[in-house]
Amino acid sequence: MCRLRRIQRKSWQSSCDKDVLLNILGVLTDLLSLGTGRRIHYVISKGGSEALLQALISAARTEPPDPSILLPLLRLLARVGQKDRKFGIKVQKAEATDVILSLTRQNLGHHLNLTHCLWVLRVCASNVAAGTTLGINGAMELLFKVITPYSKQHIRTVRAAIEALAALLKSKSNSRQAVNRGYLGGLLRLYQDWHHNDVSNNYIYIRRGLLLCLKHITNIQLGRETFLGSRGMEILFTSVQDCLSCKNLDPIVTTVTQILRKCYPKEPLPLVTVRSSYSFPLPGNVKTERPCMGSEDDNESDSEEDMEKDLNKDDVEGKEEDYDLETDVNKLRSRPGLDRPEEELGQYEAMCPELSHDFQELDSESEEEKKSEDRSANLPSTSSHFIPSGNSVEDPNHRWRNQSGTEAGSDPQEKDFKASLQSSIKKEKCSRSLISEKREIVEAVQNANSYEEDPAKSHTFSPCPLPKEAPWYKKIFNPECEASIDPSSGVGSETTEIMTDLLEEHQGNIPFHSPHFYIARAKCTKSIPAYRDLAFPDFWGHQPPPHGTPMLDRHYGVQRDKVLDDVRRLIQPGDLIGRTVFDLDEPSHSSPGAPCCLTFFSKFESGNLRKAIQVREFEYDLIMNADVNTNQHHQWFYFEVRGMKLAVPYRFNIINCEKLNSQFNYGMQLVMYSVKEALQGRPRWLRAGHDISYYKNHYRCSAAAGGSLKGKCYYTLTFSIKFPHEDDVCYLAYHYPYTYSAMMSHLDVLEQSRNPKKVYWRQQALCQTLRGNTCPLLTITAMPESKKSDDLEQFYSRPYVFLMARVHPGESNASWVMKGTLEFLVSSDPIADLLRKCFIFKIVPMLNPDGVINGNHRCSLSGDDLNRQWLTPSSQLHPTIYHTKGLLYYLRSIGRAPLVFCDYHGHSQKKNVFLYGCSIKETLWQAGCMVDTAVITEDVGYRTLPKILDKVAPAFVMNSCSFLVEKSRESTARVVVWQEMGVLRSYTMESTYCGCSHGLYKGLQLGTQELEEMGSKFCLALLILHLKSFPCSKKVMAQAALLLDLEEEITITDRAQRRYSNSSLETEDEPPCAEEIDYNTDSCSDGEGDFSELDQEIQECLSWVEGEAEDEGETTGQTCGSKALRGLYISNQPASSNTALPLSSAPLGAYSGFESSPA
Repeated sequence: MCRLRRIQRKSWQSSCDKDVLLNILGVLTDLLSLGTGRRIHYVISKGGSEALLQALISAARTEPPDPSILLPLLRLLARVGQKDRKFGIKVQKAEATDVILSLTRQNLGHHLNLTHCLWVLRVCASNVAAGTTLGINGAMELLFKVITPYSKQHIRTVRAAIEALAALLKSKSNSRQAVNRGYLGGLLRLYQDWHHNDVSNNYIYIRRGLLLCLKHITNIQLGRETFLGSRGMEILFTSVQDCLSCKNLDPIVTTVTQILRKCYPKEPLPLVTVRSSYSFPLPGNVKTERPCMGSEDDNESDSEEDMEKDLNKDDVEGKEEDYDLETDVNKLRSRPGLDRPEEELGQYEAMCPELSHDFQELDSESEEEKKSEDRSANLPSTSSHFIPSGNSVEDPNHRWRNQSGTEAGSDPQEKDFKASLQSSIKKEKCSRSLISEKREIVEAVQNANSYEEDPAKSHTFSPCPLPKEAPWYKKIFNPECEASIDPSSGVGSETTEIMTDLLEEHQGNIPFHSPHFYIARAKCTKSIPAYRDLAFPDFWGHQPPPHGTPMLDRHYGVQRDKVLDDVRRLIQPGDLIGRTVFDLDEPSHSSPGAPCCLTFFSKFESGNLRKAIQVREFEYDLIMNADVNTNQHHQWFYFEVRGMKLAVPYRFNIINCEKLNSQFNYGMQLVMYSVKEALQGRPRWLRAGHDISYYKNHYRCSAAAGGSLKGKCYYTLTFSIKFPHEDDVCYLAYHYPYTYSAMMSHLDVLEQSRNPKKVYWRQQALCQTLRGNTCPLLTITAMPESKKSDDLEQFYSRPYVFLMARVHPGESNASWVMKGTLEFLVSSDPIADLLRKCFIFKIVPMLNPDGVINGNHRCSLSGDDLNRQWLTPSSQLHPTIYHTKGLLYYLRSIGRAPLVFCDYHGHSQKKNVFLYGCSIKETLWQAGCMVDTAVITEDVGYRTLPKILDKVAPAFVMNSCSFLVEKSRESTARVVVWQEMGVLRSYTMESTYCGCSHGLYKGLQLGTQELEEMGSKFCLALLILHLKSFPCSKKVMAQAALLLDLEEEITITDRAQRRYSNSSLETEDEPPCAEEIDYNTDSCSDGEGDFSELDQEIQECLSWVEGEAEDEGETTGQTCGSKALRGLYISNQPASSNTALPLSSAPLGAYSGFESSPA
């Protein structure tokens, strides 16, 4: 390269210098044609781009320019330039722009030279700044002189010109110039011409190049408007129909789809306002219209771009991936402190009754305890099997009416309620109200036909025929019966009869689920809409299916087919119905029960469906409700549908999703519950849906509807379902629902089923929520063996483990994991018994009851993400966070800070189950900071628990864990408990909504059974952690060794059986999608930035030139009529069998499509 620079300074007239230069160019060509791109990058690092540009400038100044030097120089420049990110800047700095344009003009009649010049022009134009300069200097007019209508001549030259034009049009100024000069219409006509005549598909690259030009022009508003005015939507939509059946035409179909999506006229959602249909007056002077701050994707993980990238940004160095990492060591260090007066901590002493309990009950055993012990003896152990619970959704016709539904605002304590606990007296009152509430529930259950569960029964229902002649059956499934009940009136006698009949039908063999307990709890639940109906799945219960469900295979082309169907609405609107069949805001505008129409409903606990519009006979657009007091956070859905036909695929489009990506594109399915299936003995939520896709749509948030969210993009989740029965009542949900009432009734069942002589159980009220619902706090440990001082001392000195879940209402999978944890902790399993003797568990099973009840996805009634309030929670607005943190403060103040803290979450964009923890060193190392290990010391014990889980929990993956501390997470529970409470093992546990990519469950979607198993395995890991990390008595160690050996044998056998049953599953780690998924349709990431095709062209040209050197010697001035040269420009594809009459080959630049332009 240095030799090349020296030769540049000498006279180019010397034949010696020419020979040396040709030798150098030949050597460079050979070197850079072989091996990897590392050689090219090495040449670039040594100034190769600048040297080649200077050589080109010098060669161009000779009269006439020597093609034997120019051609290898241009080839090398094209090869090196495509790898040099700053090539465009170097071209401008060397003032080579005019030289390249001049050489292009000089060689308009010499197509071999012209093609080489166009390659370099394309590489230069890939830089937006250089492309803008080229556009100002007339590059586009020059290229339009080269681009011709369909012809079999000059193919390579025409292709090079089109691809150079596409690169130029990445510049917004060039795109505006092209629109103003009428080039857009000409490009459409050119594309039509090539499309109609290229019937053998020999010139796909030329057709795609023209589409890329259109794609870049339509990146600007003026381009989109002109495209629509030129009937571009109709032209491309019609043309792409001919390409769908041929997989080789995928580059064309993909590009057309992207253009159509981008140019589809933007319109607001069919709503008056995007704010939630529900609002709640906040205490104090806080305004209800609170902006919901923070990233949509907390989950301790899901990072999304808040704004789309500027399309004209180029040559910008890659941003530091870890910009969000906290690098201030002082902020990373533990900083114990209080966010409240210290005297307030005294009220939390009442929440730790285990530390002052005298255990007088150990002296005598009451009859009630004996009965309870007898009941618990019949309960199955949950160490290696899993028990489902009810879920929630509702129905509009005949529903399971909540007989004591209260109207919003009717609670007499609502006005006087204050979220904060000002004194221990108020705490005692709260506890007494909880006891009183429990008494009411027990009485309600006793009055409900004295129903008694028998958990010892088989876990499978015996199939029973549907009693179709029974009156209650006709009332449930006959839509005409709805008219007999007025929802505004009291509870109809028919509803009471139906409830009684159903309770008689229920066989009562779903473990840990009681319909009576659920009904009693649902009566006490307070919601904003004052729900009067129960969802059948919650009431009846859920039993997991016997086998796992594989992740859904993504059929090739499913996304583009859905997008083209959406475009068809605009192009061919004749078959659209557009009828609103359900409207939560304006029920009078709905037309339920219309012929050939499904009936929707969502006004039940955790339900979320705001509007349903019938688009075609079997297609519906659905709109989710925003979180209460917000205008965003649309992800969770849960609704009832009825009136379906059998074996008909119904398509549902949820059109106001917000996340940029979703596991629905990677094998995840929604869940469905069929009432008829449940009544036949199969009461279960099942994964359902096919042709599932998730993509950006044409809806935008208008200023009138969304205020500060103006211009916000929405995404569509589309899926199709064939319902299992005619005229069934089915429930569809984002994930397995788990309601507040289900959780509370589950706690009631657990409390009754435990063995009080072995299990210490205390359920208290942590606080009341904004709506007045109780947030329960559980304390679980083992009863002391006796009242001896040694046994009591061991009891009082047990370390604490603090667990909580469901701070985000839409993460119902977290509740299923918590359910597994609770059932294991109170079970008679020997490992659970040993674990209880090692720890005292403080558990808040649902941190956001109000959000769960009212169908929110992320926020509480205050409109805040509660997992962003841990730094300074408000006692009025965030009572559950305020008092949970207060309890943790209290435990720290008495020297009993938890050994382990874990917050259960769900994750929407990753597979598997994993932990997020906190580490100073790992954060600093990841951020690239120097770490002085002598100054910064850290206990690595935070890694022990996830390593254990990786061994014992089939769904857990250590490689997915992270221990970094981000600035954006500084107000989350995990980080605050780590920093302020000094808890080393402070975690967030994330469970996927989808499935697993590793391990025993690889290729399977996780069901409730696997989620509950994860909760029990977490308990097992805690026991192993205790044995590995802390001193234990010889007795405990001996017991643990025996039990863990037995557990390992059971696990190995169980895994072998599961492997055998799942042996046919796919073994890929992450099966790739069958098509590229372009979520950001307005971006220019279309793949043409990859110059691999250009490399191939250059190599083919080089091979041809070398093979035909003797014939070419004297033909540089000939036209393309030369037989030898014509072979270079005709496509390498087989000869066309085109029977259509092609246009006569016009001279370059003579195409009439651009007559109106200066070109």
